[in-house]
Amino acid sequence: MSETPSSPSSPSAGPTGPAEPAGAAPAGLDRQIIVLGLVIVSGTIMAILDTTIVNVALETLGRDLSAGLATIQWAVTGYLLAMGTVIPLTGWAVDRFGGRRVWTTSILLFVLGSALCGTAWNAGSLILFRVVQGLGAGMLMPTGMAILTMAAGPRRMGRVMSVVGVPMLLGPVLGPVLGGWLVEDVGWRWIFIVNVPVGLLALTLAWWRVPAGRPHGGAAGLDLRGLALLPPGFALLIYGLSTASGSAGFGAPATIAWLAAGGTLVALFVAHGIRRGPGALIDVRLFADRTYAAASAAAFLIGTATLGSLLLLPLYFQVARGEGALTAGLLLVSQGLGAAAAMPVGGVVTDRFGAGRVVPLGIVLLVLGTLPFAQVGADTSQLALCGALFVRGLGLGCTMMPTMSSALTTLRTPALPRATSSLNIILQLGGSFGAALLAAVLSRQIAQRLPQAPGTAGGGRAGPVPEQIRERFAPQLADAFGHTFWVALALTALMIVPALLLPRTGAHARLAKEPDEERGTPPP
Repeated sequence: MSETPSSPSSPSAGPTGPAEPAGAAPAGLDRQIIVLGLVIVSGTIMAILDTTIVNVALETLGRDLSAGLATIQWAVTGYLLAMGTVIPLTGWAVDRFGGRRVWTTSILLFVLGSALCGTAWNAGSLILFRVVQGLGAGMLMPTGMAILTMAAGPRRMGRVMSVVGVPMLLGPVLGPVLGGWLVEDVGWRWIFIVNVPVGLLALTLAWWRVPAGRPHGGAAGLDLRGLALLPPGFALLIYGLSTASGSAGFGAPATIAWLAAGGTLVALFVAHGIRRGPGALIDVRLFADRTYAAASAAAFLIGTATLGSLLLLPLYFQVARGEGALTAGLLLVSQGLGAAAAMPVGGVVTDRFGAGRVVPLGIVLLVLGTLPFAQVGADTSQLALCGALFVRGLGLGCTMMPTMSSALTTLRTPALPRATSSLNIILQLGGSFGAALLAAVLSRQIAQRLPQAPGTAGGGRAGPVPEQIRERFAPQLADAFGHTFWVALALTALMIVPALLLPRTGAHARLAKEPDEERGTPPP
């Protein structure tokens, strides 16, 4: 990280505090780091809130903009994909221009995209402006994570991630309710316009508290070849998934062609990244570290299963149960409350006992919380589903941030900026992959079960199903969502494979036993 370069003898030194002594137990976060963390949160919370807000509004957006689910889901997928596309540039941009410049530029771009989304006149324009939003949002989280990581040092990674996780904690609680209220009582355009004053406030706070720093004189050049391979490769993969909602499904020649083209570009980037090393858009050689590789695989599956499911949950309550946007948002609050209860504890426990003991428990909770949705019927108790969502939230709090913090604890300090960028792109691309996959599965399932029902999602609309049709076909709609949740459940269960490879000792205990490669000193 190049904000305020650390002394060579103090690898844990950061912009706001000195290095911790080797072997010391992880101290609490001091006031300077907490204030800096809250400033960072003021920016990142916009991006997280915007994802959950738009999920609740998809049904209304589909109706008002005359778009089917396979099309309007790109308002979510395009946003996540744009975030994932720009994240690899973060390490280079911070080294080239300095952290505060990257941070403030990202906020400005996000605010511009939000204002444009509020003026959208059709689905195509909305998706385009959401991409602009995503380009601004993409650098917010990794830049903020890098700033805080360098400030706090590796022994306090769990606590730092708990601070960074506040937007992810508040997003599932406030986003659906705020989005539902704005959609029903104010108008869907305000779910975007509301970001403008919040963004201006975050910009003011950034100039007040984020260290100005200075660009790193030895910043590597931009990896143009990697830029031409990796982002287009993922875009083609995601687009290929979205085309699988047709009658031919994943066996359609066009779908296979898009997926093959995307996979080829990603494979070419991997080969290029191995040759270029640290100068590549993503340093592929970081994955030689077993802990980082396992955490990255888990992060991708977390994004696929959990962020993708965030698209399904409000649609289930609105399409299959006939609830309004605000009611659907209120029903989703229990998941956010579960995450709020588990995330702070998860950070402390991860620091002490290791992510390998926390994340598997979180996966079990996620599976238990998703299982009722996979078995959902037309008359399943909403109270029981809210209980299941609370359990899902507990699982989220025990998986996402512990996984990400564990990925960074075994890396040397100079590798942290690019490592955090890589980890965030993996998480966001997993989310865009999951959203596109689950939307395609759901669209196909509804189309198969309700092929002749006019005005339904199966008829090509993402808007509400007319009440008389919904009552008649309620069992079929519930079956379609249940089948899709089985796919999400399978993806969740897969997370256990990389989770078992995560470290089972706390960061402070592990670092106390290992030599500090930066200092060149033996362990105490």
